Amino acid sequence: MTRNHHDTTRIDWAEMAPMLERGAELGIPLYRQAAAWLGELTPPATVRRILDVGSGPGVLTTLLAQTFPYADVVAVDAAPPLLERARARAERLGLADRVQTVCAELPGDVATLGEADLIWAGNALHHIGDQRAALAGFARLLRPGGLVALVEGGLTERHLPRDIGLGRPGLESRVEAARAEWFTEMRAELPGAARETEDWRALLAAAGLTPGGARSFLLDIPAPVTPAVREHLHTVFTRTRDALEGRLADDDTAVLDRLLDPEDPQGLARRPDVYLLAAHTVHTARRG
Repeated sequence: MTRNHHDTTRIDWAEMAPMLERGAELGIPLYRQAAAWLGELTPPATVRRILDVGSGPGVLTTLLAQTFPYADVVAVDAAPPLLERARARAERLGLADRVQTVCAELPGDVATLGEADLIWAGNALHHIGDQRAALAGFARLLRPGGLVALVEGGLTERHLPRDIGLGRPGLESRVEAARAEWFTEMRAELPGAARETEDWRALLAAAGLTPGGARSFLLDIPAPVTPAVREHLHTVFTRTRDALEGRLADDDTAVLDRLLDPEDPQGLARRPDVYLLAAHTVHTARRG
């Protein structure tokens, strides 16, 4: 039975939690660089309260707590299963006394979050329908001199060579195009969704903030990868296969099925050429 596209744009955060946590853990080298850069922009001794908006399972929440040792860090998310993981992670790392979790829907609940010296929103704003309202809310929450850091854009993850010896060359480029259509539909279905030109510097300025610098950080895990990376990629491709059902040509879907077959010698479990390459861009702005 063919599913309606609307069914595939719904995100089950509880189901995705393990993938999100593993992915963020693999990206820790990238995020450490980004957090260190923020520490140069805002001296850690001056940061007393941080909001991690769209915290997910808390990998960045705890990293921010380690980078800014004088700060209380609040993990903010609308998905209770993800916040449960964030709390458990903070406890495992001995940070439970400095890490809180708050379940909130943005932009509606933004005023309940309290003031902050630093607001980190990592790939979260594109899940909020009214992005301008969210940014205006961030601006109101920032203390004088406070910094907001948005992770949006960069480069889409790549995992395979252009020609993998199966099907037509360029599979990941076609997957990326189909995912872009999925993303557009997902955003259109968000409450209060409004289309915006993704000029983050201009949007931050429109919120009353003073835009600062932007930097991109690279995650580069070349082949051959570890079993942990292979496991993560299998989960990512499974999610991609399900989300893009009906959006890809039949021959590309057949290739994805082969890649996901653990017994196929050309599958992800056995290929020697799989890798993980991505870049994330951090946009900053300050309250005067």
